[in-house]
Order: sequence, then structure tokens, then C-alpha cells
Amino acid sequence: MTTQALLQVLASGLLMGLLYALIAVGLSLIFGLMDVVNFAHGDFLMVAMYAAFGLWFFTGLDPLLAAPLVTGLLFVLGALAYLGVVRFAMRARSNAGMVQIFATFGLAITIQGLAQFLFTPDYRSIGQSWLGERTINLGGLFLPLPQVYGGVVSVLTFAALYLLMSRTDFGKALEATREDQGAVALVGIDRNRVFALGWGLGAALVGLAGAVLAIFYYVHPQVGGPFSTIAYVVVALGGFGSIFGALVAGVIVGLIEALATTILPPALKSIGIYSLYLAVVFLRPRGLFGRL
Repeated sequence: MTTQALLQVLASGLLMGLLYALIAVGLSLIFGLMDVVNFAHGDFLMVAMYAAFGLWFFTGLDPLLAAPLVTGLLFVLGALAYLGVVRFAMRARSNAGMVQIFATFGLAITIQGLAQFLFTPDYRSIGQSWLGERTINLGGLFLPLPQVYGGVVSVLTFAALYLLMSRTDFGKALEATREDQGAVALVGIDRNRVFALGWGLGAALVGLAGAVLAIFYYVHPQVGGPFSTIAYVVVALGGFGSIFGALVAGVIVGLIEALATTILPPALKSIGIYSLYLAVVFLRPRGLFGRL
């Protein structure tokens, strides 16, 4: 492999890794806030992709302009998922962890079933968009514009998330609730309100990723499955509940996937990712930056 080809592979892996990080960070945020794994996370991504596709199909709105609308829609969906499902699952007095798992898993099946009923299992894609099927040449590296856009959006989102968590009252309330749920009630912070907003924020982040992904990826009811699996690997590698860890781990996973694709047949490209996951489980269960 030439140096130019290697740089091309690494650049592609970096861009996809940043998008994986954006998909995973909402999952990590919710786990860090509530110790709940959202098994409907991939289906939230699917809903966001269908929303971006629907806005383009019915109104001609480009996914770049639709992204804020999709993000807001997913914020509402995430908050409603907590208020309508997760809040009641958390009240279980025995086997609370299993109840929460089955509640979010049931939510995932419901969303996926509704998508199949409403839209059929057919694959759909956004035919024309401002960035679709366009590339840029950076010193001999040919990079697809949708992935470049996704990488830039991911970096800016993580920067905004850092400012939100460190500079705003809402971010401080989230962090305080992460540290001690009982203590925040004593100072007048409504834990349920924080949880609902946290779920909304986590869903909004994956909604933004879905709006980006819909530009260059097929939309269908099962589209969230592979991405949610990668998101779980990213969260495990970066550390459960670590936002910065999700960014670093997403980049690592993207680079490993890209390198594995050049060495192995395309059908086996995921072996590198899941081998990494097994290594993390055995050697460092809490991940690179986790606090378990």
C-alpha cells in the first residue's frame, strides 16, 4: 500500500469515526446520567433518517436545512420516551435493571414495527441534495463532502456539548445529577425534569447524526441496528458515561474499521471492531475514560 493510499484510508476512517462518535455520545450521556442503556437508540437514529427523508420528499427541503427540525423532533421523542416508558420502568422495586432493559428493548421493537407498517421494508434514499455524491480534493485526498460535513458537525457538536456541560446551569444540573441523584433533590432540582431533558438531549444528538447520515445512506426500518451495535462498542471503549471518551473511541473505531477494510474482505470489515470490543471487555472493562 502506498503512502497516499494509506492516508486516504485513514482520512475516510477519521470522518466515519467522528460520525460514529456523534451517534454514540447520546447513548453515553443517558447511561452516565441514569445508568440506563437505551436499546432503542438505533431506532431513534432510524426515525431521524426517515424524518430527514420525509422532509426532503414532501417539501424538497435539503437535509442541511432539515437538520435543526429533525434534531428538535428527536428531542421531543426522547423526552416523551422517558416520560412515557422509562420513568415507570425505573420505579420497579425488584430486578430494576432487567425491567429497564426490556422496557427500552420493547420501545425499540415498537418503533421498528411502526416503521415497517407505515413505510414498508423498502430501501429509500435522498436522490439529490446539496452535498450528495460530491467530493473535494485535499492535497490528493478525495473526500466525500457528506462525510466531511458530518465530521465538521460532529466536532462542533462536541465543542457545544462541552460548553453546555461546563458553562450553563442546565449542564451543571446534569453533572450534579450524574454524581448524586439524592443530593440534587435536597437543593430543589427536579430529578425527573433533568432526566427528561437528558433523554431529550441524548435523542437530539443521535437525531442530528441521522440527519447527516440520511444524505448518503439508505433509509429502511432496520438501518439503526448496525449503527447502534457500533455505538455500544464506542461507549464501552470510551467508558460508560464519558462524553470525551465517546469522541476518542469513535475515532479509534472508525480508523480500525477503515484499516480492516483494506486488509480483509468487505464482508469481514467488522471483525476488527468486535475484536477490539472483546479486548476492552477483558482487559479494561470500564473503558479508556470510564468510571465504573
